[in-house]
Amino acid sequence: MADRTLADLPTELPPSEWGRRSAAPSAMPWIFAAVVVLLIAGHFVLTPLLAFPSLQTWATIFVAISVQALPFLVFGVLLSAAITAFVPASFWTRALPRHPYAAVPVAGAAGAVLPGCECASVPVASGLMARGVTPAAALAFLLASPAINPVVVVATAVAFPGQPMMAVARFAASLVVAVLVGWLWLRFGRSDWLRVPARTAPAGSRWQAFREAAQHDLLHAGGFLVVGALTAATLNVVVPRSLLTTVADVPVLSVVVLALLAVLLSICSEADAFVAASLTAFSPTARLAFLVVGPMVDLKLIALQMGTFGRAFAARFVPVTFVLAVLVSVAVGGLLL
Repeated sequence: MADRTLADLPTELPPSEWGRRSAAPSAMPWIFAAVVVLLIAGHFVLTPLLAFPSLQTWATIFVAISVQALPFLVFGVLLSAAITAFVPASFWTRALPRHPYAAVPVAGAAGAVLPGCECASVPVASGLMARGVTPAAALAFLLASPAINPVVVVATAVAFPGQPMMAVARFAASLVVAVLVGWLWLRFGRSDWLRVPARTAPAGSRWQAFREAAQHDLLHAGGFLVVGALTAATLNVVVPRSLLTTVADVPVLSVVVLALLAVLLSICSEADAFVAASLTAFSPTARLAFLVVGPMVDLKLIALQMGTFGRAFAARFVPVTFVLAVLVSVAVGGLLL
C-alpha cells in the first residue's frame, strides 16, 4: 500500500456509475393505457348511474371527445416519431424552398396529402420544427393539415349533398388562413415566444429512437388532450342552447357565435361537417366559419399547443388565428356560397 503513487488512485471518487438507476421500463405507458380503458368503460358503466341529465351529457361529451381524438393523436405521435427517427434533417432542406416566405405556402399545401385531425398535427409540427423546418412553415402545416386533407374534404362533401361549393370554400379558406398566419409569424414572431421541443440525437438504434420519441410525445400530448376534453365538456353543459337560435338571424353575430361554438365543441375535423350541416338555422357563411375555425382553434387544440409550444406561444397564436379564420371565412363565403 505504501508503494502506491497518486497515478494509481482513481480519478473519480466515487466512480460515475455509482448511485445511478438501472434502465427499467417505464410504467407510464401502462398507466396511460389504463386511463383510456377507464374512459371507454366509464361511458357504458358510469353514465347510466349519473342522476342528473346535465352530468350524463357532460360525461358523454367528455368521453366522446377523448375517444374520438385519441386514434388521430396516436397517428400524429407515430408519424412525428417516425420523422424524428428515420427522416434525416437534410430531407427538409431539400423538400421545402430555401426562402422562408416560399416555404410557408408549400408546407401549407402539403397538408392536403396527410389524413389526420388537429390532434395529430401538433406533434407532427413539433417534430418538423425539431428537425430544422422553419417554425412559420411548420405552423402553416399545423393549421392546414386538419382542414384540407382528403378525408375532411370528402366528409364535407358527403355532409353537404348538393352543395359542392361548401367543400371547395372550406379548402380554400383554410389554406388561405394557414398561409397568412405562417407569413404573419414569419414577419412578427419572436423566437422567445415559441418553445421548440428538443430532440436529442438517438443513442441507440433508429427503432429505439422511434419508440422513445413516440412514448414521450404520447404521454405528454395525451394529458393535455384530456384537459382540453374536460374543459370542452364543461362548457358544452354550461352554455344554454337557446342562445344559439336567438342569434341565427343576425348575419355578423351568427358568424361569430358559430365560430365560438366551434372552439367550445372541439369536434374532430373528420366529423365537424355533419354537425355544421345540422345547423340549418344559420347561413352557409356562418357554417363555413364553424368549419374553418374548428380545426384551427378549439379547446383541446389550445391545450395541446400550450403543452407543446408554451403559453407565450398560445397567447399570441390562438387569437390571431381565430380572427383571421373568421375574416377569411366571411370573405370566401361571400364569394363562393
